[in-house]
Amino acid sequence: MKDRREPTDQELVTTNGALALVNLSAQIDGLAAPVRRAASTAPLAVAQQAVLVDLLTLRGHLLGRVADYEQAAQLSEHMVWNAPDDRAALLARARTRATLHRFAEAMADLDAARRAGAAQATLDAERAAILQAVGCYAEAHSLLRSAALHQSDFTMLSALAVLQAERGETAEAEHVFDETRAAYRGVSPFPLAQLDFRRGVMWLREGDLPTARSWFDAARRRVPGYAPATGHLAEVDLLLGDPETAVTRLRPLAETSDDPEYIAHLALTLRAAGRHQEAQPWRDRAARRYEELVTRHPEAYADHAADFWLMVGGDIELGLQLALQTMVMRQTSRSYALVRRAREASGRLTDASGSRSPATSM
Repeated sequence: MKDRREPTDQELVTTNGALALVNLSAQIDGLAAPVRRAASTAPLAVAQQAVLVDLLTLRGHLLGRVADYEQAAQLSEHMVWNAPDDRAALLARARTRATLHRFAEAMADLDAARRAGAAQATLDAERAAILQAVGCYAEAHSLLRSAALHQSDFTMLSALAVLQAERGETAEAEHVFDETRAAYRGVSPFPLAQLDFRRGVMWLREGDLPTARSWFDAARRRVPGYAPATGHLAEVDLLLGDPETAVTRLRPLAETSDDPEYIAHLALTLRAAGRHQEAQPWRDRAARRYEELVTRHPEAYADHAADFWLMVGGDIELGLQLALQTMVMRQTSRSYALVRRAREASGRLTDASGSRSPATSM
């Protein structure tokens, strides 16, 4: 039997999630106004701009807002332009570049931040996150252990739990997830919601849909507007044979988020529900949005776009091209699996048509 635990009624008390989202946007607006005014005068203090960058990135994740990621990236570029030797500016730009999967450039910023005097523990934690994202788990684990001496228990344990989850060490990860929750001393609901979400992702990868659903639901109870948790709940609904519930979850998200993943999933679930005509406009909208984002941020969106074209997009050869592009950028287990799936789909297409296109021989 798998070593797993579902959320209990003994929940940690935090600020109301809906109110916390309102407060987050108010913080962003409060910091953004002086940044705009400072654009034509003296630059605002780097520390304040770095806070704004992190808040924008957080909101982008919670609400599925690519525009927030882009605004954070643009602001961090201006910060480094105005203060090229400031470690806070360099760290902020490293984080935004990592968010958009520009990992080599992010590592270069961390090197520059080290020369500018950034703390080693901070650098180790940032490098570990990047190494984990590209599948270098052993190196990431070593850096996390080094950073652990200087980080808060919650921050370090959270990173370690997610790392073990991604390595497939579910039993070990479960114990660390429990330790992490016990170590939390804050009142913000966001860190706990993110932690529960990542726990749900682990069980979804393991194929344990009921347990995955319980943790996604816990994350969404903590923060009702949490887009990734809502999206994965819809995915579980679909896998469990309930596309109508998935549609109900996804439609409001697809209407408010500018991330095409939710739009694409809505099109997919509508098709699964037999509502093909209704699905087509959403499919077309997702296609246009993926084309935009792959052009602007290929490192971050080529793999998601490949998934889209292989599934609901209906262009297997384009999906294969994007999958191969992803594998060139980073050699992770996900990228290899994506290429394998794309080649299998292309092979089936070739068998059906009796001819082979140039893309399938790549």
